[in-house]
Amino acid sequence: MTRVLLVEDSRISRESIERRISEMPDYSIVTSIENAANAEIVCMGEGIDLILMDVCTADDESGLRAAEKIKKLYPHIKIIIMTSMPEYSFIEKARRGGCDSFWYKEYGSIDLIDICRRTMNGESVYPEKSPSLKIGLADSSEFTDRELQVIRELVSGNKYSEIAQTLGVKENTVKFHVKSILSKTGYKNAIQLVADVVEKRMVLPKY
Repeated sequence: MTRVLLVEDSRISRESIERRISEMPDYSIVTSIENAANAEIVCMGEGIDLILMDVCTADDESGLRAAEKIKKLYPHIKIIIMTSMPEYSFIEKARRGGCDSFWYKEYGSIDLIDICRRTMNGESVYPEKSPSLKIGLADSSEFTDRELQVIRELVSGNKYSEIAQTLGVKENTVKFHVKSILSKTGYKNAIQLVADVVEKRMVLPKY
């Protein structure tokens, strides 16, 4: 029997996932919790085999950070990161944190049962890329890695000089990237850009 810990703060999503797992006779949800910060405590004494970990959990706790810590303490526990957020950096953060697989709840074609079984069989299942979003006139896939970094810094409220220092480039280079981004999106200024990016959840700095 595969013993599952579900970390999900949305009642609707939690109940839906619980129903799906109940369809698997050889899987059992030991407990469901809302806050990723409590996942480590559950792992101490419940013999958990698999964690289904949402990225954004109760009290703004990051499932990605909790998962990384758990993988260091309990490397044998399989972790599938779940999210409905199209934030572009989540996939890479999950990989860096040692998470075994990654599942988009509302994007892609992989079924939850399929990804659970493949993960428990030793396979690492990840989407090739984050979902494409329409940002102004542009598709999010059109942005370069550096432009995405600049967008993240803009969303964080940083000035051009601060962005330049963080990225290790000249301020004029930052201005060049912003000009390129605005040209692609058709927006007149960075304020319009940031508003759209935040609304569509392409960038979520605190996670």
